[in-house]
Amino acid sequence: MKLTLSPVRMDVPLTASVVGDVLTLNGEDFDFSPLPEGAVLPRDAVDCEWLASDVKRHAGRLEMTLILPHGANAPSDTLFPTPLDVEADGVLELPLYEIEEVCNVED
Repeated sequence: MKLTLSPVRMDVPLTASVVGDVLTLNGEDFDFSPLPEGAVLPRDAVDCEWLASDVKRHAGRLEMTLILPHGANAPSDTLFPTPLDVEADGVLELPLYEIEEVCNVED
């Protein structure tokens, strides 16, 4: 699976995992296994707020763009993410939602 990430400032972070052709986003499963080779599933046909593109199957791999939410203090890796090449089932390691600010308070 190839996932391109499109950063958007949002107040809700994203969690994602993959098992075969099933993509789970914030606890909701999206099963793309019926999509045949060379086919395109239009974005509008999938009821998913995180999907930002059509879903394609090319050379046996699913390809799509997901919205990558981020906080106000997101690092540059989140603002300019590289695509994810998912080779195995499991939880996806997405770029950080934001960097927590450390506040030093002196007595």
